[in-house]
Amino acid sequence: MSGEASGLLVEDFDFPLPAELIAQQPPEERGRSRMLAMDRATGALRDASFVDLPSLLNPGDLLVLNDSRVIPARLYARRTAVRDRQEPTGQVQVLLTEPAGDNCWRTLVKPGKKVGVGEHLVFPSASGGVELEAEVLERGEFGERLIRFVPVDDFFAVLDRIGHMPLPPYIRRHDANADRNRYQTVFSHEPGSVAAPTAGLHFTPEILDAIKARGVEIARLTLHVGLGTFAPLRVSRLDEIRLHRERYTLPEPTAAAINRAAKEGRRIVAAGTTVVRTLEHCAMQAGGEELKAHSGVTEIFISPGFKFRLVGALLTNFHLPQSSLLILVSAFAGREAVLAAYRHAVDGRYRFFSYGDCMWIS
Repeated sequence: MSGEASGLLVEDFDFPLPAELIAQQPPEERGRSRMLAMDRATGALRDASFVDLPSLLNPGDLLVLNDSRVIPARLYARRTAVRDRQEPTGQVQVLLTEPAGDNCWRTLVKPGKKVGVGEHLVFPSASGGVELEAEVLERGEFGERLIRFVPVDDFFAVLDRIGHMPLPPYIRRHDANADRNRYQTVFSHEPGSVAAPTAGLHFTPEILDAIKARGVEIARLTLHVGLGTFAPLRVSRLDEIRLHRERYTLPEPTAAAINRAAKEGRRIVAAGTTVVRTLEHCAMQAGGEELKAHSGVTEIFISPGFKFRLVGALLTNFHLPQSSLLILVSAFAGREAVLAAYRHAVDGRYRFFSYGDCMWIS
């Protein structure tokens, strides 16, 4: 932790946000969001639209996307017997957050206090038949549980049948059929996220084609968004923050593309904070050497004073007050400048968070 960041508190990244600016629905047409363009060097702001992005990229830029696919990770279960005794049954909500091997998943359950170790959970279909069964193995803080499912032939196919898209808690409605498409990027491929990499939601095939026509190289990596997206920061000092780990894969073609771009002095553009975290984690692991294709986990927390090794420009949505993602963006563009941009966005009635508008920071 650098001296610049060591004195900062989570509350230093707060801002007032009227509730009506939190987007509850995606824009009517994908790719038609507003975009606030920010110059890191001067802090200058310009109101733009996402369709302007190709013209803001430079020929030779390398744009890196996160191709993780959101799974329908929100499930509803019936509680049955607890070992050696009976308790009243009832429905609980189970959010899958991370696979833990041997048919086990780390989860968040709601209501959390009622679900104990040893309980049996039954996950019904719409017709009432049993689709999945699981046992609670461990109990953690803040509603966290480790559960083990009874094996089935195709677990993800069952999720597709009975699962719900895990819309964030600030979207105060049930998921709809349209969310299966709209809470997913058009380039999503690898299933595993429990929240969308939201900067990617704005892209359309046509805009991606325009970016390629501009002479921009496009590469992909995978970071599966996990529990950290839902968990609030529960400490006050930045140097006390520990994020949940998230799984990533850096493919060989992407590692090679990044190495070429870095060697040739071309700008690397991150589509979202998930890409920033993956790239900067991999750069730190490489220790100044070329990146190698690999898979791993990252718990990297980026805050003011962080030395960015790869990322030269960032596309990102507007983030929650006092969140790790807002702190990351502030590390990239400066806390005061970012908070000024957020005030501009509030005054300009931009839409916030997952289904909201975006920022271009260069």
